[in-house]
Amino acid sequence: MTDDPELTRLRLDAERGSPQALYHLATALVVRQRLDEACMLHRRAAEAGLANAQIEYARMLMFGVGTVPDPEHAVEWLLRAESAGSPIAGYFLALIALGGRALPHDGRSNERLLAAIQADYPPALRAAAIHFGRRANERDQTLCLQLLERGAGRGDVVAARLLAERLARGEGCPAQPRAAQEILQQLAAHGVTRLPATTPPQPTMRAQIVPGTLALEEALQPVAITPRASAPRVATVDGLLSADECRLLIATAQPSLQRSQTIHPDTGAPMPHEQRTSSDSALDPIVEDLALRVVQLRMAHAAGVALPQAEHLTVLRYAPGEEYRPHRDYRPPGSLERDRPEAGNRLRTICVYLNAVEAGGETEFPVAGLRVAPLPGRAVIFDNLHADGRPDTDSLHAGLPVQRGEKWLATLWLRERPYRLF
Repeated sequence: MTDDPELTRLRLDAERGSPQALYHLATALVVRQRLDEACMLHRRAAEAGLANAQIEYARMLMFGVGTVPDPEHAVEWLLRAESAGSPIAGYFLALIALGGRALPHDGRSNERLLAAIQADYPPALRAAAIHFGRRANERDQTLCLQLLERGAGRGDVVAARLLAERLARGEGCPAQPRAAQEILQQLAAHGVTRLPATTPPQPTMRAQIVPGTLALEEALQPVAITPRASAPRVATVDGLLSADECRLLIATAQPSLQRSQTIHPDTGAPMPHEQRTSSDSALDPIVEDLALRVVQLRMAHAAGVALPQAEHLTVLRYAPGEEYRPHRDYRPPGSLERDRPEAGNRLRTICVYLNAVEAGGETEFPVAGLRVAPLPGRAVIFDNLHADGRPDTDSLHAGLPVQRGEKWLATLWLRERPYRLF
């Protein structure tokens, strides 16, 4: 294949061996999906001491892009970049540490996030804004708005969408409909629609945190679990996610929604089926930012399972009339053989409703005679396996048809053993 003129020019620059030129060429190759060569060039620039290349090479190692996944090696490169003064490298170290596998989850994560905030790194601004927005304290609410405004000012579309909703609804400030409308109009000019209404209750903070303090360990606080059935075991947690967190998941998933699929019982291959008529987006870990990782850590911890045991987060949208007919979440043997069998089967499921559904959309457990109403921020947790690991056929459940409005739902399937590398 003949290189395009831009790539030819970048190759000529890179022949001189400049780390910056190698980095620019590698970046162009990533855009063109020539990942193996890009990875090699990022490594060369990283070995020459270029911090940006060290970060990009580390990210390729994290996710196995153009190379074999190696989170521990990725941590080494990020530490090198951080020691050279890169707060963005520290941000990715904090992201990795949330899983507690390749790096311990400790107080360094808060320090690293703070450094990235001070550097005005948009994903860090967004993560901190959502973090402070969970607290009712006036100072924390003000910080949330200020950080969202800073992120929006640096081109963060998700931060702008969250800010518009807060201003329109008077969350953390007096309602400012005119300012909200200006932001919404600017977003609409780029094809970005308004988020659906969601009004979860303010999360209850069990531990006393000094206002204005970053404390990512809040995601590990105990939550109030309400048992709903014993066969199968079903429980709910009200207000698990905040309004900002619900909006974050919807905003992240919207651009990549596709027709939902089911798993073929014999081959384990995904396929569309009339049993499931929703749309969904399975979020690839490579698009996860720190805020999304914190939400998943919160969900996994509420379900009593470590984050690395979680499959990819899936966000679903049900339009009027759409449903998921009775089914079970544990996977058939053919499916497990195709997708990390060493992690075991789906031990547990946690779903969180993300918006206010006008009518319908309950989650039904026929064997238990239970229906759970979809309230924003409410989590439903249920077991798919017996204590001895056998599939629990009583775990049959259904997403009942939405009668009016739409339903947004986030689902995290949790395996018996670690599924993720970090």
